[in-house]
Amino acid sequence: MASSSSYNSPCAACKFLRRKCMPGCIFAPYFPPEEPQKFANVHKIFGASNVTKLLNELLPHQREDAVNSLAYEAEARIRDPVYGCVGAISFLQRQVQRLQKELDSANSDLIRFACNEIPTVLPPPHGVNPIQVPMPPRPARPIEFSRRIGNEGGGTFYQQPPAFPLPYPLPWNDNNPSGDINEGGGEGHM
Repeated sequence: MASSSSYNSPCAACKFLRRKCMPGCIFAPYFPPEEPQKFANVHKIFGASNVTKLLNELLPHQREDAVNSLAYEAEARIRDPVYGCVGAISFLQRQVQRLQKELDSANSDLIRFACNEIPTVLPPPHGVNPIQVPMPPRPARPIEFSRRIGNEGGGTFYQQPPAFPLPYPLPWNDNNPSGDINEGGGEGHM
């Protein structure tokens, strides 16, 4: 919670409203004199009387979060009068959808490339009995690509070990001691 810098200095709300800041002022803890624009934005969008009513209806421990939310919405509404913070939320949702499509595409490319490395069984030559042609053993389970979300806010990806060895090291697995994702392929380093 913020507080007035000195007893004689009125809070930003009382200074803006040109009134004396009394010791029990409901605005003083949340609108310090150092942040006059914070209250000006909130007042312009919501009005001082509405904010007073809202703060009086809330429990004291809920007021700081409410004021921070009001200040954020007021600033967003001033920057974008039509959509306010919903515009920012919509932008972020579209970005998440675009990145999810990119991720899905990358995962399907990984699966396709990994499946292209699996030796295919050619049909037996003409005149050879298919029962006499030895078949290579099938993998115990298919390749699975999984994703783990977490790691304290960051997302990480890992590959479950395949049933057969791949002919190249995967740059994102634990077997790559250097952690360099450029190892194991490519034309060269820039």
